[in-house]
Amino acid sequence: MEKSKVLIVGGTGYLGKRLVKASFTEGHETYVLHRPEIGVDIEKVQMLLSFKAQGAHLVASSFEDHWSLVEALKLVDVVICAISGVHIRSHQILLQLKVVDAIKEAGNVKRFLPSEFGTDPSRMENAMEPGRVTFDDKMVVRKAIQEAGIPFTYVSANCFAGYFLGGLCQPGLILPPTDSINLLGDGNQKAIYVDEDDIATYTIKTIDDPRTLNKTLYVRPPQNILSQREVVQIWERLIAKQLHKSAISEEQFLASMKGKDYAEQVGLTHYFHVCYEGCLTNFGIGDEGAEASKLYPEFKYTNVEDYLKRYI
Repeated sequence: MEKSKVLIVGGTGYLGKRLVKASFTEGHETYVLHRPEIGVDIEKVQMLLSFKAQGAHLVASSFEDHWSLVEALKLVDVVICAISGVHIRSHQILLQLKVVDAIKEAGNVKRFLPSEFGTDPSRMENAMEPGRVTFDDKMVVRKAIQEAGIPFTYVSANCFAGYFLGGLCQPGLILPPTDSINLLGDGNQKAIYVDEDDIATYTIKTIDDPRTLNKTLYVRPPQNILSQREVVQIWERLIAKQLHKSAISEEQFLASMKGKDYAEQVGLTHYFHVCYEGCLTNFGIGDEGAEASKLYPEFKYTNVEDYLKRYI
């Protein structure tokens, strides 16, 4: 079967650059949207040029120019959006409504993968303020996609390893400690950690797969469904040293959010739902979803221990 042509929106971002690489690796003709809003960000320009040197097509377009978006979309079969939904970077989720309008106009796109990649927003109707804005905005985009009748795949990739494993699940830390650790609650709630390169690979694998059409792909590598305590134990084994452990209660954690700026509060509420409530593992995957490691058992994903070895 001929592989789909892929357009990646947000291709110079944290996940986007990995999606571009995975698209090349999987043999897809790859297009990367080049927005004039990039300004004089020389690092992003150089990244785009490196993509071009590898064979990517750079497509000039802007969210503010509807017809330029339509023309870009007419070049491809599949659109993947990886614009930022993380407030500490930039939160641009609702810009995707412009992509939805352009897909409707173009009429040729076989599948759209919007910028999701974290917690499944459809499971977060009871999320706390202010963090719920992330999930609410993603649901607005989903509603627009489905009302427009656009074929889709939603990717719920759970915890990005760089953010969560790097600091052993401690908010605001991205390097593992060697002396002491703060456990969130009793540290026993299970979460799911996924290497960002693996997220990109699984995402690209879905785009021509009829089993993932109009479904949510949950990335749940079995070896990576672990509690914070279990992650800490792996790290202690790797460094041959026990860490001093302190516990932060729910009340202490919530109190610590007061006085933080808005972006920090958004991120901390997400940590609360993951590490205190277990929102990633407290439900089963129904008929409207599929699990990545079961669909693609031939792919060797990165387990938590191997991921943590890079920090030694």
